[in-house]
Order: sequence, then C-alpha cells, then structure tokens
Amino acid sequence: MGIAQIIATVLAGAITVVAVYLAVRAVLTITAVIRQGQPDPARFAEPKVRTKTMVVETVGHTRMLKWSAIGAAHWFVMVSFVILSSLVLEAYFEVVDPDLGLPIIGHWVVFGLVTEWIGILGTVGILYLIFVRQRQKPGAVKRSRFLGSTMWQAYFVEAVIVGVLIFGFLIRGFKVATEHFEYPLWATPLSHAIGSVLPAWEDGATWAALVKILISMTWLITISLNPTMGVAWHRFLAFFNIYFKRSPEKPAGSGLGALKPMMSEGKPLDFEEADPEKDLFGVNQVEQFTWKGLLDFSTCTECGRCQSQCPAWNTAKPLSPKLLVLSLRDHAYAKAPYLLAGGGKDLMGEEKATEAQLAHMDVLALAEGNRPLIGTAEEQGVIDPDVLWSCTTCGACVEQCPVDIEHIDHIVDMRRYQVLIESSFPSEAGVMLRNLENKGNPWGAPQNTREDWTKGLDFEVPRVGEVEDFDYLFWVGCAGAFEDRAKKTTRAVATLLNEAGVKYAILGEGETCTGDPARRIGNEFIFQMLAQQNVEVLTEALGENTTKKIVATCPHCFNTLGNEYEQLGLKVEVVHHTQLLAHLVAAGKLTPVQPVDGGVTYHDPCYLGRHNRVFDAPRELLGSSIAGDIQEMPRNQERSFCCGAGGARMWMEERIGKRINVERTEEALATGAKTIAVGCPFCYTMIGDGVTGKGKQEEVEVVDVATVLLRSLKKDA
Repeated sequence: MGIAQIIATVLAGAITVVAVYLAVRAVLTITAVIRQGQPDPARFAEPKVRTKTMVVETVGHTRMLKWSAIGAAHWFVMVSFVILSSLVLEAYFEVVDPDLGLPIIGHWVVFGLVTEWIGILGTVGILYLIFVRQRQKPGAVKRSRFLGSTMWQAYFVEAVIVGVLIFGFLIRGFKVATEHFEYPLWATPLSHAIGSVLPAWEDGATWAALVKILISMTWLITISLNPTMGVAWHRFLAFFNIYFKRSPEKPAGSGLGALKPMMSEGKPLDFEEADPEKDLFGVNQVEQFTWKGLLDFSTCTECGRCQSQCPAWNTAKPLSPKLLVLSLRDHAYAKAPYLLAGGGKDLMGEEKATEAQLAHMDVLALAEGNRPLIGTAEEQGVIDPDVLWSCTTCGACVEQCPVDIEHIDHIVDMRRYQVLIESSFPSEAGVMLRNLENKGNPWGAPQNTREDWTKGLDFEVPRVGEVEDFDYLFWVGCAGAFEDRAKKTTRAVATLLNEAGVKYAILGEGETCTGDPARRIGNEFIFQMLAQQNVEVLTEALGENTTKKIVATCPHCFNTLGNEYEQLGLKVEVVHHTQLLAHLVAAGKLTPVQPVDGGVTYHDPCYLGRHNRVFDAPRELLGSSIAGDIQEMPRNQERSFCCGAGGARMWMEERIGKRINVERTEEALATGAKTIAVGCPFCYTMIGDGVTGKGKQEEVEVVDVATVLLRSLKKDA
C-alpha cells in the first residue's frame, strides 16, 4: 500500500463518513415531515398486488415508456444507477489496492460484461436526456415542461451521472494499461479501448477511484442538504410512492376514476355525525393532507410531464400540476420545524403551541406556519385561488406522472375546505349548487320536464315501474334530459335501443343528478345528498336481479355511478352507450348500411377515455358507420386534450388565457373532417360552442357517436 493509496483511502473514508451522517439526517427529516400527515390505513391493504405493481412499474418502466425514447433512456440510466452502485462500492477496494475488487463476484466475467454494457448504455441514455432537457428547456420552446423546475439540481444530477460513468471507465482503463484488469476484451471492449490509449500509471486506478468516490459522496452530501431535491430523492422515494398508491390494481394513474371520499382521522366522513370542530372538512393546512399526500409532494421529480399535458397550463392559466405540487412540498418542509416543535393550528384556527414554545421557534418556520394554504400573493397564500379553480380534473397529470402522484385528490381536498367551510368559490358556480340542492339538476329545470325528450318519438319509451322485464336501465342524465343538444343524443340512443330490440327502461322523474359537479367542485355534502337518494332509487329499480346493467350517455354519470356509488354501497355494472351500441353492431342487431362520408374525427372525453380507459368502443362504432378511417387528432386516446368542462368548470366562466374548448376545437378543425364526433354531452356543448365561435358551424358539424351510427342506418336520420 503506497502513499497514493494511503492518502486516497483517508480522503475516501472522511468524505464517506460525512456523507452518510448527513444522509441519515436527511432521511429522518423526510420521514418526520411525511409522518406529520393524516392517517390513511387503506394504503396498507393488498400487499401482494402492491408489490407486483411496484415491481412492474419500476423494473418495466411502464409509465415512463409512454414517452418511448425518453423512457428507454431513463431505464438505462436507472439500471446503471442500481447496478453500477456496486462499482462505487468496488472503488473503495480500488483506492486501497488497484488489484482488489468486489468480494465473490468482482472477478466474474459475467459481472464484468453486464457492468460494461450497462455503463455504455447508461452513458448513451444520460447524454440523450441531457440533449432533450437542453432542447426543451425554458426559452428554447414556447411552454417548456421544465419551466419552474429547479434547473441547477437537474444539471448537477446529470453531471454527477456522467462523471461517475466516465471515471468508472477510467478506472478500468488504467487497470488495462497496467495489466491489472481481470476481464477479457470480448466482455469489456470499451474498457480495453480506453486502456489502450492511457499510460501505464500504477496509481492511475487509485486516483480515478478516489475521484469517483468524491463525485458520488458530493452528490450524497448535496441531496442530503436539500431534502426537497426531488430530481434526486425520487430514485429512492418512487418505490414507496408507487407501492402505496390508492388503486394498485390500475395500470394507469391510481388517482383516476373515482375520487377519494372525504376522510377524517383515516376514516370516511359520516356527514350525519360529522362536527367541523372535531373532523376535517377537506384540507386547509398542509399537515391535513394524508401522509401519502406528503409522500407525493416529496417524490415529485420535477420532470414536467403533468405540466406538458395539462389543458389549463397549455392555455395560459396559472395552474401547473407540477408547480402546485412543488409549492406544497416546499411549504411542507419549510413549515416542518414549526410543526415538529409543537406548533400548528387546531380545527378552529387556534394555535396549539404555548407562548414558551413559540418564543423558541425558528422565525422563518413560524412565518411559514402562518401562511394561508389558499390565498393570493398579497395574502402570502401557498396556492393562489385561480390555480385551484383552473383545474378541470381531466386526469392528464395523474395519467402521465411516472411516480403515481395523485394530483386530483389533493386539488379536490383543498376545494372541499374552501367550499364547505369558507364558502369561497367562483360566484357563478353558486347558481349551479343551489339548483342541484333545490331542483336536483344543475340547470334548475323543473323535475316534471325530465321526460320531455321522449315527445315526438314514434315508439313508447318504457319506464321503470311500468315494465318489470328489462336488461338495461337507461340513465338519461341531466344534460340528456334538459340540454337541447344532448337531447338529440338521448333520442338517438333510445331509437337505436328500440330498433335493436334491447329491453330497457328509464327512471323518468325518479332520476336526479348523480352529484358529479358538486363533488368535483368540492361540495361533498350536496354530492352525498344526491347520491344517497339515487342509490335508494336504483336499488329499488334494479331489485335483486344482479344481471341488470345501467347504460349512460354521459361519461360523468358513467364514472360516478360505476365507480363512486360503490362507496355508498351500490355495486352495479355500468356501460357507456358507445360500448353497448358497439356490442349491438358486432352482434348483428344493428347493421350500418350507408356509411357517413365527409371525414370524421373523434374527441375522447376525459371521463370516458383517460379516467375509465374506454378508447376502443367509440372508434369501433365509428369505424362501422363511416366511409374511410377516423381522422385522429394529434392528441387522442390517453393523451386526449380536455374540452374544458370537467371539474365543474362547465358552470364557471373562463376568464384567464385562451379558452380550453377553443384550443381543442382548433385541433379538431385542423384535421379537415366535416364531422366532429363526441361521446359526452359536456364535450358536445364545449366543442359545439368552439365551432360556432370559429364561424365554422355551416361547414363542420358536432354530433354524438350515436347520431353517426343512426345516420348510417337511416338515410333521413
């Protein structure tokens, strides 16, 4: 052991001790912050399913590979980080003696072969990711997905990865040059190539190993001093965040479909017994999120995939799902010393800490603790109200997030407190809520007009109570009953079901709103009132016959009935009308005879497609009903762009930026199709208004998929 080895060993040991100490402290800090959240016991259910999902998503990179080239590059970088960590460990042996290697496996040719090629591919991968970041960085493109990300942290991490990989090959190169290398040329070609141009410096491997350790430990020290450095910490936290996601059985985002019910102390809130002085009514303090919510915030990689897909962000609204999560993360960690020292507000807004405790608290943490969670810049709010109310709950952020952050749940939880406790929400939405409470529908239409859409049909629409023998309960929905354009869809579906000989029935005046707009805006009280009423009606209507299904034309009704009423005890199969009609065409009960021409494009409704993965049925139906192929928009299926009406935005004025429906309409018009087919009454209204706003209503028609099918069956439809 020469002087070089002694110096290198001492330096490597010293920096490692410091790095490990700081890393342990950082882990304890992160854990302490996450533990401030509310209990969420359901996250521990189904450990086998969770483990399988976590392994599939991480090892298979299933979420990342939706961005194919970037996903593949990231996979090699991830694998190189995991496998080549063994070479960082080996560097500790090499600073002592270049002839040393990892015990047991260090001299296996297979180990040399695998690490060589993982190193090569990892280098190619990180260089490609660096190229992508530079090509898409703020300033290089109009609305960069990296805008708002902490760029120095990303550059630092990328530089560290490149440095570790380069010095890993230099270590091997010096070993080759000094004939201390144990692996053959065929297994490690790059190492041998590098060694062929390096001098035979006996201490070269030692110094290269030291530099590799210094780079690695500098990285560990840096991230330990920055526990909010998600671009680095996600490589550890992502495994846990994926494991604990809400619905581990879902291949896409677990925060899609049903909303999480209102929770207090880890249990669903019972509105009959709930007390605002004792129970949480949504979230008004960052520590009122569940511990999984705080883990979500800590895990964010700042990659901006959510931001790039968000309809609000893409139309110059203040909402970015990424920036919202980062704001909550930074606030949680800045407030943590105040909370951990005994501070915090009770449910009545009173300070928990004593005067003596407050006197010894960190001034900055105390100031952070007094910031309102929702408030304007003048109020020093963490989240601006315009950010909160810009969300359409379309799910694009959740679907794209590679680490399963559940953005919608967190946004709606904050909305719930604002609506239920503060009564603070966009004023125009108040009319909708009053209509729901008093009239049972958001339009405020008289209940006795729910069946007016049936007038003029040349067949009798069967009603529950008048007929006992039916296979499908046709849930018409409020839009389908009261909104003029949506009535056309309702009539078309009823006509098609009648022609196909389907046994169905409607509830008529017994039907009320499912409560979707109330729940998405945050008024869980009205949702529960409407939902419980509907559950009772449906339970009686469907009886004991478990083969009966519900068919709905509105994806919001489809989602609420099928996914959320189960939370209230109703478990029934719900199908969208496009699914049923596609089945009837496939079964030969409906036969298109005159394909619709002129070109057709299809807009995927968020709550049908992304939230419930129904992509094929509408396309199969259109494929059988039109001449030629569907003229797909660039953003389609799981990446479809929202129409702007979800999240109760249908009843809120859009005052900031470009209208979302206009953005989507322009994309549809650019296809050149003469018909824009939709599968949702909200989309029907929004895209229809967009076409009218562009002055194209005489050239382009917006219709439901059911109408397209009906026209292909009847020349005069």
